Amino acid sequence: MAKERGLISPNEFAQLQKYLEYSTKKVSDVLNLFSQDGEMAKYLQGDAIGYEGFREFLKIYLEMDNVPSNLSQALFQSFQTDHCLKEPIRKDLVCLSDVSCYFSLLEGGQPEDKLEFTFKLYDTDRNGILDSSEVDKIIIQMMRVAEYLDWDVSELRPILQQMMKEIDYDGSGSVSLTEWLRAGATTVPLLVLLGLEMTLKDNGQHMWRPKRFSRPVYCNLCEASISLGKQGLSCNLCKYIVHDQCAMKAMPCEVSTYAKSRKDIGVQSHVWVRGGCVSGRCDRCQKKIKTYHSLTGLHCVWCHLEIHDDCLQAVGVECDCGLFRDHILPPSSIYPSVLASGQDRKSSKTSQKSMEDLNAGTSEALRIDPVPNTHPLLVFVNPKSGGKQGERVLWKFQYLLNPRQVYNLQKDGPEPGLKFFKDVADCRILVCGGDGTVGWILETIDKANLSVVPPVAVLPLGTGNDLARCLRWGGGYEGQNLGKILKDLEMSKVVHMDRWSVEVIPKQTEEKSDPVPFQIINNYFSIGVDASIAHRFHIMREKYPEKFNSRMKNKLWYFEFATSESIFSTCKKLEESLTVEICGKPLDLSNLSLEGIAVLNIPSMHGGSNLWGDTKRPHGDSQINQALGAISKVITDPDILKTCVPDLSDKRLEVVGLEGAIEMGQIYTKLKNAGHRLAKCSEITFHTTKTLPMQIDGEPWMQSPCTIKITHKNQMPMLMGPPPRSSNFFGFLS
Repeated sequence: MAKERGLISPNEFAQLQKYLEYSTKKVSDVLNLFSQDGEMAKYLQGDAIGYEGFREFLKIYLEMDNVPSNLSQALFQSFQTDHCLKEPIRKDLVCLSDVSCYFSLLEGGQPEDKLEFTFKLYDTDRNGILDSSEVDKIIIQMMRVAEYLDWDVSELRPILQQMMKEIDYDGSGSVSLTEWLRAGATTVPLLVLLGLEMTLKDNGQHMWRPKRFSRPVYCNLCEASISLGKQGLSCNLCKYIVHDQCAMKAMPCEVSTYAKSRKDIGVQSHVWVRGGCVSGRCDRCQKKIKTYHSLTGLHCVWCHLEIHDDCLQAVGVECDCGLFRDHILPPSSIYPSVLASGQDRKSSKTSQKSMEDLNAGTSEALRIDPVPNTHPLLVFVNPKSGGKQGERVLWKFQYLLNPRQVYNLQKDGPEPGLKFFKDVADCRILVCGGDGTVGWILETIDKANLSVVPPVAVLPLGTGNDLARCLRWGGGYEGQNLGKILKDLEMSKVVHMDRWSVEVIPKQTEEKSDPVPFQIINNYFSIGVDASIAHRFHIMREKYPEKFNSRMKNKLWYFEFATSESIFSTCKKLEESLTVEICGKPLDLSNLSLEGIAVLNIPSMHGGSNLWGDTKRPHGDSQINQALGAISKVITDPDILKTCVPDLSDKRLEVVGLEGAIEMGQIYTKLKNAGHRLAKCSEITFHTTKTLPMQIDGEPWMQSPCTIKITHKNQMPMLMGPPPRSSNFFGFLS
């Protein structure tokens, strides 16, 4: 079908989405350059542009010097339609409005802004109205985006056609901006397609998301089947499921995230929703729920029990929140502060302000009183981490927990969540993202000045995930059951991780430096060959993100850059370009030929490489060496260093020398055990005499001559996952 309509392939669309993730440009900005007075006006031919102009559009919009020719040609051909705004265009041209409308739909932002932009885009005479043919052109672009996003457009088309009939509210025969925005605001499938960021309003409004079902399900409204593989809408909060066309008539969402009256405080009741019985078996009588014949069974949105209709009376009213009660803040534990003060809601100005805060979606008016002996979980999710995994994790946690416990970092950042939980005793934090996301959260916690800092766990969604590996949360989330991860959290233990301040003091030279990415080290810092490889890796990944879409590809690319670096040896004789002081004493590098130095806070770099290596303690000297290590701030004795074990809580760093790119590549690909152990210390200073590549926690930059001071900042409580279960010879778990 895609080929018949001249659409780009699913793989090409996925490639385009990858480029869009790295671009900071807006379509409106690029469009200004292609106006009659803009820098790119020479490419205009009426309302159209040719292939060269189209390539320039992509180059500016995607912020890429070389857009792959296969992608640009396929995109250009997909826009070659037989109509434009004023007159038919030649086959070697495409309509600039169609191109701009299409890309604006793929951008982030509010649906209202997207609708207004597309309206003004096609209202070329600026008379404030669109005729039916112009609205049809906007709908065409929406249909194309919907098809790429794997929507069933055969079901979407009648919805949009019906919208077209009803959109002309005053019957004038044309559509005003007010009518267009009103139509978009009342058509749920259209809003979801436009990328609506559903906000939690707690007023019976569903949080819809499009979903293609892997098994036959039934619409909660009309109770007709949504067939296998067909598109529908599912509410993140209550799992209420409807056809696209049934969304506007759906019953209100049953989920209330806080207690709205005094009688609801303290005791949580079941909240039952019809259907949604995934297991197909009743938790009360253990008999099968026949979900394939009609909308049958009930599920509770808090404890997730699934039962027959006939078993409802035997279950009782009170809900204990089920398997995940230790993590959940039930609505009965969250209530308006005015209810606690006993003031009259109607007459009190304070209570009126509290209710206004609630209606505005703020959390200041709410008070939290957790269930005794529980550990409420505050979840931060970076939906862009791990491809679409981050978005799915966000949806799943909104259902497994109270949605008020789950925060989208791309939307609000971490501050609102930390503010809401600031007085919650015994709470925990789960960060769903890569090492960069974890660092962001830890820095925000620092600035929040909390009286008690909650311990932090990590659900790894990034590519390296070095900190998650060291804390036993794994090298990457691959769609595992989030329920198991929540149970692992219950068995985790608190460790206090060192964090280090980095001060970069440039010398007065004409050489320019890149911006220093961080002022705090959580994982590692390095100078020389390792940072050079990382810098090349970083530049190439930003330029060609589609070539770095798997961990295996990343390893191969890293090995290729290491091989290339070994040929050019850009950091050869590094000891001649820098001096190192540990706790004020110079480190002797004269007998070594190094191309890199790494400073480690955790024993993992670049997705699992351990530059320090494994430690094998000799039987007779282990206790002596441990004692020496415990009292000494500086250890440089090679014999003692052999028996030193990295510890992220000992307020000391491990310093490792790297002899070259080949060695670095061998360590990264597990062909060699480790680098050269130089020292273990609590403070380190570098003095450089030329521009060198450096990196902090995987973020590389080029630094002109400078002095770098690394000192201990503080410790952060982190959650260490339970040890992995191993099996013995007979297959029993131990």
